[in-house]
Amino acid sequence: MYATPGAPPTGRSGPRRSAPAARPLAAAVHAGARGLFSRDPLLRNGHLLAVSSLVNAALGALFWVLATRWYDDAAVGLSYSALSAMLLLASIGQLNLSDFLIRFAPSAGRHTRRMVLTCYGVSAVASTAAAGAFLLLVPRAAPDLGFLRSPLPALCFVLATAAYAVFVMQDGALTALRRPGWVVAENIVFAVVKILLLGLGALLALATGILLSWAGALVVALLVANVVLLRHAVPRHERTSPDARRPAQPVRYAAADYAGSLFRMAAYTLVPLIVLNHLGPEQSAYYSLAWVVAYVLYLVTRNLGSSLVVEAVRSPERLVEHGRRVMRHSALLLGAGVAVLVAGAPLILDLFGEGYSDSGTNLLRLLALSALPNIVVSLAIDVSRARRRLRLAVGLQVALCVLVLGLTTALLPVMGITGAGVAWLAAECLLALPLLLGRARWLATGPADPREAS
Repeated sequence: MYATPGAPPTGRSGPRRSAPAARPLAAAVHAGARGLFSRDPLLRNGHLLAVSSLVNAALGALFWVLATRWYDDAAVGLSYSALSAMLLLASIGQLNLSDFLIRFAPSAGRHTRRMVLTCYGVSAVASTAAAGAFLLLVPRAAPDLGFLRSPLPALCFVLATAAYAVFVMQDGALTALRRPGWVVAENIVFAVVKILLLGLGALLALATGILLSWAGALVVALLVANVVLLRHAVPRHERTSPDARRPAQPVRYAAADYAGSLFRMAAYTLVPLIVLNHLGPEQSAYYSLAWVVAYVLYLVTRNLGSSLVVEAVRSPERLVEHGRRVMRHSALLLGAGVAVLVAGAPLILDLFGEGYSDSGTNLLRLLALSALPNIVVSLAIDVSRARRRLRLAVGLQVALCVLVLGLTTALLPVMGITGAGVAWLAAECLLALPLLLGRARWLATGPADPREAS
C-alpha cells in the first residue's frame, strides 16, 4: 500500500469560506455508522479499516503541524524527505506481502503462524537490502540526505525501513484474521507515541527528534500489535479453522501481484516528480497537498476491497453478492465524500497555507471525482485477486500507470497543474467504463480459476 509520512509542513491558513453542505456529510456518517455496527463482517471490517486510515491521516497531519512549530525549517524539510524515502523503500521491500496475507491467511489454518512469520522475514530482508542500496546511492540521488550515511543514522534508517515494512504487513495479517479493530488501535498507538516523542525531542533540542520519534513509535506499535496478533489472534484462528488449504504456486501469485502493485505505486508517486520537472517545486507542493486529501477517498475503496477479499476466501460462493454490495456501498460513501470535497475544496486547502486554495481548488475537485470511477477499477482488481485471475489485476494497474503518467506529461504544459487532475479523472474513466459495461465477465457466478479454492 502506498503511504506518505503525512501532510507536508503547513503555512498560514487563508480566509475562511462557507462550509460545505451538511446533507452529503450526514449521509456518509449515517452509512458509516450503519456499517460499523452491522453484524455483517464485510461492511463492519471494511469500515473499521477506513476509520483506521482516516485516523492515521488526521493524526499524521497534526504531527507535521506540531513539527513545524517545534523544529526549524531545515530539520523539518530533511526529516520529511528522509521519511518519504523510508516509506517508499518499505513499500518496495514488503513485496506486497500484506495483500498476500489478506488473500491466503484466512485459509491457512494451522499454518497461519508460519505464513505470517515467513512473510515478516522475507519482507524484512528485502527492505533492509533496499534501504542499504539507497544509502549507497545517496551521494548522487539525494545529496542533501548525506547525514544518513553516518554509522548510527544509517543503522537506524535501515532498521526503521525494515520495521515499517513489518508494520504494514501486520495490518494485513490482522485484517485477514478479522481483527480490524486492532488495526485502528495500533495506528492510534503509533500516532500518539510519535507525537509524544516528537515533543520530547523538541524539549531535548535534538535535531533528529522527528526521525527518532518515528523509530520509537514503530518499536512500541510493533510490540503491541504483535502481542495481540501472535499470542491471541493467530492461536484462536488456528483453533477455530484448523483445516489448512495450501495455496497453489504462492510464489508465482506473490510475484505477479507485486508486479502489478509496483505499477500502481508508480502512478501514485511519480506524478509529483513530473509536476516538479514541468512546473517547479511550488506547483509540485500544491499537487501533493491536493493528492493527500483526495487519496483518503481511494483508501476507503481499498479498505472495503480488502474486507471483500477476506470474506471471499472464507465464502467463495458469495463473491458476486459481496462484490455488488461493496460497489453499491462504496458508491454511497464516496458519493457523499466527493460532494463534500467538491463543495469544500477552497476551505480545505486554505488550511494548508496561502496559495494552495487559489492553485489547487480545481485540481482537488478533479482528483475527488476520479475516486468514483476508481471504485469499479479497484473492485475488479480485488475480485481478480480473490479468484487468482491476476492477469486482469496486473493489466489494469499497468494500464492505469501508463494512462496517468502519459496524460499528465501531455496535459501539464497545456493546462498547468489542473492537467494532472484531468489525467487522473480521464484515466480512471477510460478503465472503469468498459469494466462496468462488461462486468458480467469479471463479476460472474462460478469460479474463474480451478485453483480458486486454494
